[in-house]
Amino acid sequence: MNPNDRRTERKGAAALQAVPDALADNRVDLYLQPVVSLPQRRTVFYESFSRLRDDAGRIMMPSEYLGAAEQAGLVSAIDNLLLFRCVQIVRRLAKQDRKVGIFCNISLGSLADEGFFPQFIEFLGENRDTANGLIFELGQAAFEARGSVEARNMAKLADLGFSFSLDKVTDLALDFTDLARSDVKFIKVSGKVLLDQLVEEGGRLTLKTNRDIEAADFADLNRRYGIEVIAEKIESERQVVDILELDVGFGQGNLFGEPRAIREAMLAESDPPAEYIRTTLRRKANGW
Repeated sequence: MNPNDRRTERKGAAALQAVPDALADNRVDLYLQPVVSLPQRRTVFYESFSRLRDDAGRIMMPSEYLGAAEQAGLVSAIDNLLLFRCVQIVRRLAKQDRKVGIFCNISLGSLADEGFFPQFIEFLGENRDTANGLIFELGQAAFEARGSVEARNMAKLADLGFSFSLDKVTDLALDFTDLARSDVKFIKVSGKVLLDQLVEEGGRLTLKTNRDIEAADFADLNRRYGIEVIAEKIESERQVVDILELDVGFGQGNLFGEPRAIREAMLAESDPPAEYIRTTLRRKANGW
């Protein structure tokens, strides 16, 4: 084995140990990034992110730990921890009379997890009053790869009043009927992907993937199916100017605000019982 392979193997082994340790020691932080209305730039949503810390306090990015979490069967535990926190933050914002929604990421694996999902749906059934403020988000590729079990469980969430968002949208040749039927209310397209799709033909500005409509009509076409377009990963004022010409109503990106960690005191209020985390780790260790 060459040195690079050995280093990769050591990093993988370290990550496999770091994930359950971080969960057991409650070293999982919640970050929120604003999603703003355009052109007003008023915060109307937040997207939530989980970040793990290793035993030295270093923040681990998802690219470092998600593979290990999947291998250890702990993605559902991370999703559930995020859910507990998002529900409580939605409640906290409602008490402050702030009608701000939260995008909460959920994995395809969690939607298909027979051990996790019944607890998940039971908890949401007890908190269905938060449905207007909580939107579940998964990537376009995951949505298109969903099977019958995942689709059925998404329908159960929709029956409780919850809706969905697709992020990482790169293919704009969308099946709007399928999206509407699946209660998808938002799609997130990076500003770069959206603007790279523009093409001028015969004096008309259209999209490469749908040349039958004017580019400026794309957002309105989505709205006809009850879907709003959010331009994400916005980094410059130039992008904002161009996106406004496309009648996109919402933006997200570091230009409007970077993800910020929620205070530990607020997290303590919104954490699930420690016994839940311990039980989950025991079950995974025993092959559940």
